[in-house]
Amino acid sequence: MRMSTWIRQHIAALRALLVLTVITGIVYPVAVFVVAQLPGLHDEADGSLLERDGKVVGSSLIGQSFTDGNGNALAQYFQSRPSSSGEGDGYDPTSTSFTNLGPESIVDTLAANPDDADQSLLTQVCQRSKTIGEREGVDGSRPFCAPGGVGAVLSVLGPRDAQGGVEHPTKVVSVNEACPATPFLGSYKGVKVECAEIGEDYSAGLIVPVRGDAPAESPVPSDAVVTSASGLDPHISPEYAAIQVARIAKARTISEAEVRTLVAAHTDGRDLGFLGEPRVNVLELNLDLDGRYPAES
Repeated sequence: MRMSTWIRQHIAALRALLVLTVITGIVYPVAVFVVAQLPGLHDEADGSLLERDGKVVGSSLIGQSFTDGNGNALAQYFQSRPSSSGEGDGYDPTSTSFTNLGPESIVDTLAANPDDADQSLLTQVCQRSKTIGEREGVDGSRPFCAPGGVGAVLSVLGPRDAQGGVEHPTKVVSVNEACPATPFLGSYKGVKVECAEIGEDYSAGLIVPVRGDAPAESPVPSDAVVTSASGLDPHISPEYAAIQVARIAKARTISEAEVRTLVAAHTDGRDLGFLGEPRVNVLELNLDLDGRYPAES
């Protein structure tokens, strides 16, 4: 009797296993595949791939960099936002990541060997903004950024007062400007500002970011100088696209109005009218530019 009950229980378990295997392992995947082939869903299900001359050139869901072999921006293309995914120019879908740097990352690690140096988030933002400003012909200066494209940060050494400040400094160092650089500020509280000696530790001083006289709102938008959470965002803001229009028009010998028309055609509004922000798909826009207004080789 016991053996019979044991057999019946295991046969019932085996039947349940077979039924669930058929449902979840065969029926459900086939049903999802069939639904995905319906008109309007097929492209998305296959990865939203984009083709040019019969060849797959990318996906509308994953950004790309438009630079030369040395990492310099190609003048005839709209530039994507920075990416920290993978080596080189980023945008590696097998290595999606973010920098994990926050607003308190303002002091660089200086080193004689560039491979051992480490830029703070502030310096990365300052450097990118300066480069983009020079490339696009706009003011790339930002608050708390030195003219040289590094974070404007001082280490103020001296006795602390009751509030933790340093009223009478004995030494002031621009911690992100390695010697023999000329510091962005001549003096601070009557003390000459010095450049930073590589290998020296200035953490004992009071770390003071200096705002400078840059405008509060930079023509270079934030998405142009910081990475997205995934590092794969294929979009830029309409504001970043707008400051690139003149360069694109000149490189392709077309009018700025023609470029703006294409930008508008590839600009998506907020989802459902209120979710997210307006955005421009860079890869789709550049492909359309190549198709309509090929750049002279």
